[in-house]
Amino acid sequence: MKINLLILFAFATSLLMAQNPEKKEVNIKGLILEEGTDYPLEYSTVSFINKQGKTVTGGITDTEGKYSIDVPAGVYTVKYEFISYKPKEVPNQNLNKNTTLPTVKLALDVASLDEVVVRAETTEVQVRLDKKIYNIGKDLTAGGATVSDALNNVPSVTVDVDGAIALRGNDNVRILINGKPSAIAGFGSTDALRQLPAEAIERVEVITSPSARYDAEGTAGILNIILKKEKTLGLNGSLSTSLGVPLNSNATGNINLRTDKFNIFNTTGVYYRNSPGNAFFDNRYFSRTVLDDDGNPVTTDPQFDQVIERRKYERMGKGFNTNLGIEYFLTDRSSVTASAFYRKGDGNDETTNNTFNYNDNTVEQQITRIENEGEDDETYQLSLNYVNEFNDNGHKLTADFQYENDTETETSFITERLIFPTIDPLPAEDIIQKEDQKEYLAQVDYVLPIGENAQFEAGYRGNFEESITDYTLFEEDGTTGNFIRNDRISNIFTYNENVHAFYSQYGNKLGKFSFLLGLRLENTQLKGKVDAENITGNTAFDLNFDKNYTGLFPTVNLTYELKENENITLGYNRRINRPRNWFINPFPSRSSEANVFQGNPDLDPAYASAFDLGYLKRWKKLTLTSSIYYQYETDAFERVQEETGEVTSNGIPVIRTIPINLSTNERYGFEFGLLYNPTKWLNLNGSFNYFLFKTEGFYNNVDYGAENTSYFGRFSSKVKLPAKIEWQTNAFYRGPSNNSQTESEGILSVDMAMSKDIINDNATLALNVRDLFNSRKRNSITTTDTFTSESEFQWRQRQVTLTFTYRFNQKKQRQRPERNGNGEDDGGFEG
Repeated sequence: MKINLLILFAFATSLLMAQNPEKKEVNIKGLILEEGTDYPLEYSTVSFINKQGKTVTGGITDTEGKYSIDVPAGVYTVKYEFISYKPKEVPNQNLNKNTTLPTVKLALDVASLDEVVVRAETTEVQVRLDKKIYNIGKDLTAGGATVSDALNNVPSVTVDVDGAIALRGNDNVRILINGKPSAIAGFGSTDALRQLPAEAIERVEVITSPSARYDAEGTAGILNIILKKEKTLGLNGSLSTSLGVPLNSNATGNINLRTDKFNIFNTTGVYYRNSPGNAFFDNRYFSRTVLDDDGNPVTTDPQFDQVIERRKYERMGKGFNTNLGIEYFLTDRSSVTASAFYRKGDGNDETTNNTFNYNDNTVEQQITRIENEGEDDETYQLSLNYVNEFNDNGHKLTADFQYENDTETETSFITERLIFPTIDPLPAEDIIQKEDQKEYLAQVDYVLPIGENAQFEAGYRGNFEESITDYTLFEEDGTTGNFIRNDRISNIFTYNENVHAFYSQYGNKLGKFSFLLGLRLENTQLKGKVDAENITGNTAFDLNFDKNYTGLFPTVNLTYELKENENITLGYNRRINRPRNWFINPFPSRSSEANVFQGNPDLDPAYASAFDLGYLKRWKKLTLTSSIYYQYETDAFERVQEETGEVTSNGIPVIRTIPINLSTNERYGFEFGLLYNPTKWLNLNGSFNYFLFKTEGFYNNVDYGAENTSYFGRFSSKVKLPAKIEWQTNAFYRGPSNNSQTESEGILSVDMAMSKDIINDNATLALNVRDLFNSRKRNSITTTDTFTSESEFQWRQRQVTLTFTYRFNQKKQRQRPERNGNGEDDGGFEG
């Protein structure tokens, strides 16, 4: 690794020297401010363009809006840029000696079609017609964290204790990487986000009113994670290492080499961590009345009236991931980017489940169940992107191809032992599950500016996904040590999801009024097949299905500028929620003998229509963002719990959780956020989201209708102390909630971090504590006619992490993304 780095350094140096072998370098300084407020525009771009129109070098401003850049002596046009501000060019600057250029003031670009910028120290917010963009690069609590942890600090987003990501309280959210579905985020599951370092993120786009260019998948909206890619000429990079308690160690490095002809970028990380957790279940069973063979009612009593489970999780995981790419500039306006992503993970988890069976408050039986689970997963992704910008006005063509493959092998060996009243071993289970997922993506997008403010877009995207799950269960014959394959449960389940999508949209700005109208056509094919040869003697499962759906998904996004720093927005979109493979796979999980999850092959997609009314007001030191939203969903998914009619080997009723289609789901809500910078040393950031949802529907003659109100809020403060020390505190609270069966208590968590710049500001040392009070636990109670289930679950205990980051040829905060002609970010391909 050291040798490769030295070679890369030498190669970069020789390239840069070859470009200007004779010219001496001079130092150019200056200051960039915001017009009207004289607010320093930190991390603005300064470019030096020669007479041939090529950018020779450039740089960015610091936190005070100042820049100091070494430039080969010569005559240049100096260009000043900052997102959503009108760029300025100063031509014919003869720079032959060290020079301080006059102060430049940039004005907000109010003529921009769909963009307004809001600033804060803990986050930067860009508000557009169809989304909000959060730059989380300055979040101290993200040091040593994962992508999943970082998302939990983004307004409107919540991450549950077991990793489920929700947007405005709705967990049907689509996760994209650089504008596309990606193996980096995982195939439908969000587990992969727990393996990636937060340092890899440039920004997060929260898209609550997606335009037609985006997938219609995800009734809650879309989270688009943009990964870092440096745009500064030369060689630069950083290295970040962290060590935490409980054991949480990782190292992440990124390196970038950019010349006039190509840009090579790489982010590589390794991790080794322990994530202890715990859970508690208290199930109480009641007598029930059933009909005998003659139709007469008979009252039956459960074998045990109370079952208590205490679980302890010990999760050890290690892994490696790397993302390597090269962007080659064919011309000044066109480029080809090829990239490869690889991830290798290895996990060893042990779950100890102590079960206490009661009658009349007396323990009659105690069983210890230990599950040792090994997980070996490997993912790789190959991507190819072509961009051609026909002119500076945004006329653009892009094409993408992507292939992904994810293989995962899980092995579980489950042993049980009767502890009381006697000590006896119970039959063990050996489970092997192999999953192979492949996905192809092909995409073309075309953007055509019309006049000064109008723009037309059109495109196609095809997603073709196949997952094959090979599940084999071996059960011990008594306690003999001989294992027999269970042909009733063992199976091979193949699931295909193919989506063809065409879209077009048109946007324009008429005075203070802007609009973006779009229409997307999607055809979806869902296919499932069970290999019958592997279910010997079991004819009850006829699971082969082939469903085809075609839908139109209109989108409308409107903006009216009340003043230069104040506007209102209105958005409408129609969305779809397709069932994922684990929601359809009907074979139950085996993590608990009495509490299982089982998929439902009869699930159909759910459809939702959503409206969003927003308001933005910006003062000199205070910014308010707010919105009111409404969503109406048909055939909404709901997880219900019911008795299966089966019992365990010791007579305990088996309770299953199964997803179903309910008739309707209505959701109302409002949210607001405040960014307040009263002084240069104090920055405050808060948001609040309140929602109400109403569900109606029946399943097996049971009414699962329910109404629920809930809310969540977060607050972040960042204080700059003397000696270049910064202190940040994040607090999050999610209020209590309920559905037709389950009531969940509120959850409070607090994160705290401190950092100090060292080694001439080229390095940062940070200490952060996640879940300071160890309070991030989900407590809930489920009530039915035949049982109640009270539970507590904590995925991960309080964690303390020390992080060291070193940067070379790179500022503390990365350069803001460059703008191209149509106001889009180069790093955030939107499709």
